[in-house]
Amino acid sequence: MAFEHDLCIRGAGIVGRTLALLAARERLRVALVAPPERTPGHADVRAYALSPASQALLQSLRCWPAESAATPVLAMQVQADGQGHVHFSADEQGVAALNWIVDVPALEQQLAQAVQYQAHIDVVSAPVAAPLTVVCEGRASTTRTELGVDFDTVRYPQQAIALRLDCERPHGQTARQWFTPEGDILAFLPLGGPAGREVAVVWSVADERAAQMSAWDDAALAAHLHELSGAALGALQVASERACWPLVLAHARRWVGAMPGRAGESFALAGDAAHAMHPLAGQGLNVGLADAAELARVLGAREAWRGLADLRLLRRYERARQGEWLRMRLATDGLQLLFGQPGPLAGALRNWGMTLFEHSGPLKSRIAKLAMGTV
Repeated sequence: MAFEHDLCIRGAGIVGRTLALLAARERLRVALVAPPERTPGHADVRAYALSPASQALLQSLRCWPAESAATPVLAMQVQADGQGHVHFSADEQGVAALNWIVDVPALEQQLAQAVQYQAHIDVVSAPVAAPLTVVCEGRASTTRTELGVDFDTVRYPQQAIALRLDCERPHGQTARQWFTPEGDILAFLPLGGPAGREVAVVWSVADERAAQMSAWDDAALAAHLHELSGAALGALQVASERACWPLVLAHARRWVGAMPGRAGESFALAGDAAHAMHPLAGQGLNVGLADAAELARVLGAREAWRGLADLRLLRRYERARQGEWLRMRLATDGLQLLFGQPGPLAGALRNWGMTLFEHSGPLKSRIAKLAMGTV
């Protein structure tokens, strides 16, 4: 059977569009399935911490947002519920930035424009037949379910609350994170460029407290965040709507396979369609972008005689990315178990562990490099 496209990518989010651009760079013909644009509803308050490796990937595609929408982080301060603390700095690591806090709508716009001007990409409204279908639909993927791929999910007893704050004092290009005695995890991520006074808030809160907080007005919410943050940035004002979603640890049992009932066609999963993790380490999108980069690399480096539907080829991608995902899963799940537990005993262990880690020298540097994607 002759195919008009080499790849059909289902899902036109950040990972899907990035993969489409990478595949087009390999001279592959791509059909990118994007639903019709909907009338904007709630404003998107999400922001992602992107590693130097992710930044380099997006810059290579000429899709990096302007400085006002991609703030370089020069330092990170992590504070436990006692005297324990950890501090990272770009100077210590010998890098220009530890990571970048990127406004999601700005990045999506850059990728959409790049896709529009790429001749090897056709944006379509419905899936088309192709030797390889890549599912990038996110955690709630319907295609993954249709393919019969099991998605093992463990629900954390927490919800993530996201919003934006205007701050009295500049953020100083510092990302800040606090662990509370109740087991909550609060992060302030700098936005608006080097001199900005805006932060993106990602707050992991126990289910029962998240329900209570939904009834707070903006003034009460800002006052509580001011207290939890120790007034680190002065007076706070809520500057956006709030988003809330349940936190899970999840992964697909298979990341590649043959398309059921369609000879000569195979599938692969990438991004949140393949895995989901706790946001406390800020690695979710970095792992998804690395999926896209590895899959594009494997396809581009295949032997001339090997087709895109070849499962031996696709398992090269699966093995490489499942190994990386397992390493990240163990790290983030372990951190959640340590820092997401309430009570004095858990608090004492947190403070002791963070103090030990802060003075660990080579271990601290190694962990920083792993988070930046530089090793």
